[in-house]
Amino acid sequence: MTGRNRRNFSPEFRLEAAQLVLDQHYTVATAATAMNVGKSTMDK
Repeated sequence: MTGRNRRNFSPEFRLEAAQLVLDQHYTVATAATAMNVGKSTMDK
């Protein structure tokens, strides 16, 4: 059985995602959609 490959996100991507939620008051779900990632990815 082979495992799934984990996606690696750059520090810049992580910062942009965090700024959507913290500075622009996006919900986590909305920010995830805007960044083209799943909500569970944003929760981490």
